[in-house]
Amino acid sequence: MELVDLTTTPAEALPLDAFKAHLRLGSGFADASLQDEVLGGYLRAALAAIEARTGKILFERVLQWRRTRWAAYGHQPLPAAPVTAIASVALRGADGVVSEVAEELYGLERDTHRPRLFALGRSLPAIAEGGEGVVTFTAGFGPSWDDIPADLQQAVQLLGAYYYEHRDDLSGPDGVMPFGVVSLLEPYRNIRVLGARA
Repeated sequence: MELVDLTTTPAEALPLDAFKAHLRLGSGFADASLQDEVLGGYLRAALAAIEARTGKILFERVLQWRRTRWAAYGHQPLPAAPVTAIASVALRGADGVVSEVAEELYGLERDTHRPRLFALGRSLPAIAEGGEGVVTFTAGFGPSWDDIPADLQQAVQLLGAYYYEHRDDLSGPDGVMPFGVVSLLEPYRNIRVLGARA
């Protein structure tokens, strides 16, 4: 199973001014943009950490997901949310030949936590032995910062600030998030009871 970003969040979409205000950095100086690249890096790190923890894509992006078998004959949960559109479904054979699946054979079931690709007939087209299914889809709350829910915005700001303020501290345990961030993310966590087959 492999999930790949086909697009990236442009630098101009990052809320740099809001982040500077959150950090209470001075403004109006000639070198006010001197730290923009560094601050943008902390914002991207915070976004990535929150997406990894929740399975939610914040800024809208196009993703491609590859699987060697479907979870069930008639449907396949997708690995991220919210999903707004499925661009294509394709089958790649063991010989590398790719065939597109006709759009009338599948649909998208939208869900806050586990959106699904589902068959409009009895089953999804079979993946050949040694081959893979390739699903390309658009996920995310929207293309701009204002599209992201306010509590997730706050979590990004808090975690970005935590990274910024502790940038020289290498003694802390890996993967630890501040309690305030964790509590903001709790409603967005996807609890998987049976893993990929849930």
